[in-house]
Amino acid sequence: MTATNLTPAQGAQPAAPSARDLLLNRIQKDIPIVQRPYAVLAQEVGLSEAEALGILREVKAEGVLRQVSAIFDTRTLGYQSSLVAAVHDAEQLDAGAEIVSQHPGVSHNYRRNHDFNLWYTIAVPPESDLEAHVQRLHELSGAKLTRLMPTLHLYKIGVEFDMTGKEAWNAKSRPQYTSAQRNIGYAVTDTDRRFVVEFQKDLPITEEPYAAACAALGMSIDEVAAHAEKMKAAGALRRVSAVFKHQSAGFTFNAMGVWAVPQEQVAEIGQKMAEFKAVSHCYLRPTYPEWPYTIFTMVHGRSKEEAFGKIKAINEEVAPFEYDILYSTKEYKKVRLEFYKPEFYEWEQAQQLTPRTAAQV
Repeated sequence: MTATNLTPAQGAQPAAPSARDLLLNRIQKDIPIVQRPYAVLAQEVGLSEAEALGILREVKAEGVLRQVSAIFDTRTLGYQSSLVAAVHDAEQLDAGAEIVSQHPGVSHNYRRNHDFNLWYTIAVPPESDLEAHVQRLHELSGAKLTRLMPTLHLYKIGVEFDMTGKEAWNAKSRPQYTSAQRNIGYAVTDTDRRFVVEFQKDLPITEEPYAAACAALGMSIDEVAAHAEKMKAAGALRRVSAVFKHQSAGFTFNAMGVWAVPQEQVAEIGQKMAEFKAVSHCYLRPTYPEWPYTIFTMVHGRSKEEAFGKIKAINEEVAPFEYDILYSTKEYKKVRLEFYKPEFYEWEQAQQLTPRTAAQV
């Protein structure tokens, strides 16, 4: 039996998923902006509002549920962002990683099993110079080599863990968020900024979780929902959803499949890879003399075998190319990016990095 038709149950007849598991799957997709959103979701999965709130409070207390908040698109909001790969001497890696993690624009920072042993994501606002920030981190952290690996094309982004444990490793679905949803020329308004500041906060698990945001914005729930739809249409807002701590949720292993797909085939193969439900992120990135891989795919598993099996399924079905699998051996930092943070500008000023002029932005 090949990896492409394996399921976690190894062929056994699966039991029907519980209402609890259905709820935990559902809140990762989209939480509606209505007065009592959890009542809506509860009805969809056959629970009462009180039962749904009880489950969510329980998983939050257990540390499985990280937070409930809006997910915004950095580029549509004018932010510049990039994945960064760096080479550090092994004995200096932890110290260098700590310096990188102190940057307020760094949201993810990992040690991985490769010569490029430190990988982090960084985002800076429109008036800041991304390359200058990365160069300063290169210097401060003592990296031997640093490579910017920005997104050249987004085939998919959207982390949804299968809490039922029933999905096949090669299950498919249409990607919800791709480069097509981005509007790089979108003009961010003052109301947008205020909306972002309120909705990037961890929303409470209560009957009316949007009440505080509505009060802060001076809007009714209907007005807030209408503004959210406007930002969604522009690609600035992806959705409001739950984020789980994947280790606490049982997904203890992540694997980054990197693929040497020829440039003339990246569009076709990237789209096919993105259709795998197991793939949470799928990007086209630049190559370098020491880095031949064009497409990146991220998967998560309850074990190394499961994560590697999902990568193998992609290889066997749609991507018969040279590839490598990188995985995290240490997590230094993992947070949702917070926009318009004063701490960012304080760091920039302390490092004497000059913001770009309006003509350069």
